[in-house]
Order: sequence, then structure tokens, then C-alpha cells
Amino acid sequence: MNLGAFSISLAVRDLEASRAFYEALGFTAFHGESAHGWLILKNGETVIGLFQGMFEKNILTFNPGWDQRANAVDPFTDVRALQRQLKVAGLAFQQEADEASSGPASFMISDPDGNTILVDQHR
Repeated sequence: MNLGAFSISLAVRDLEASRAFYEALGFTAFHGESAHGWLILKNGETVIGLFQGMFEKNILTFNPGWDQRANAVDPFTDVRALQRQLKVAGLAFQQEADEASSGPASFMISDPDGNTILVDQHR
């Protein structure tokens, strides 16, 4: 099962302080809007998202249809097909993708320790 590009989405208290901290570690912003409370940063193949005021805790994020550079990958497994596979495996969902839709969609699950996993397809 290929879930796509991986990143961690960090819930931050102060976006600019977090940006400065991660830039000191060698990350550079390549996507996002500070004015809207979010930035995506990269260091090599490692991607982190900084999100102020959008959610309460950190989230593991997968993006079907993208590689680590946010380039489109074809073919890829649609988020709805991934959701069906995980349902068959017996996983419980916090939020489900609309099976009747196509294109962008997402679902959320939690691991056994309560960590939220977001599978978020943008294409």
C-alpha cells in the first residue's frame, strides 16, 4: 500500500517563532501562507508543516498522488481505494472520504496510541 508523500503537521503556538527555529535547522519554506497561519517547510526529503490555530495536536500526514517534492505521481492509489482497503483490515475512522466523489478528498484514523493520521489527497 503506497500512501504517498509523508510529512508531519505540527500544531504550533507561534508560527514565526517555529519558522525561525526550523530554518535554523536547515529547513526552508516552499509552500503556504503565513498570513493564513500555515507554512510547509523542507530539508532534503524531509517535509514538515507548521499550522497555527488549526488543530490541537500534531498529525502524521500522507498525500497520495505526490512525491516528497510535491510533484504529481502517476499512477497512484486514490484515497477512496486506500480507505476501502483499511476498512477491510478493520480500522476505525475519525473522518471518512466521500466514496461518491472524485478528486481531492481525505480521511483520518488514529493509531493504537491515539496519534492522528491524515491521508489527504489534493488531486
